[in-house]
Amino acid sequence: MNRSNVPSLLKERRITPELLNEFDDASTALLAKRLEDDDYPTPFEGLNDWHLLRALAIHRPELTIPYLHLIDQEPFDED
Repeated sequence: MNRSNVPSLLKERRITPELLNEFDDASTALLAKRLEDDDYPTPFEGLNDWHLLRALAIHRPELTIPYLHLIDQEPFDED
């Protein structure tokens, strides 16, 4: 998938306030689509996107309301 429309995440690899401020509705939707498609070359790239979406949910919750299902973790019983 083309990642050029997602703010500089792949260039920087750090979640900063500046990075979070670059996001808008369209780039958040693209990030969520990548997570839903779950088509990453490595598991770490998917985990990086998940952490980014989680940071957006904390610092810019208005952008992530439609995508909370991608962040929430289901409680489970390990027994």
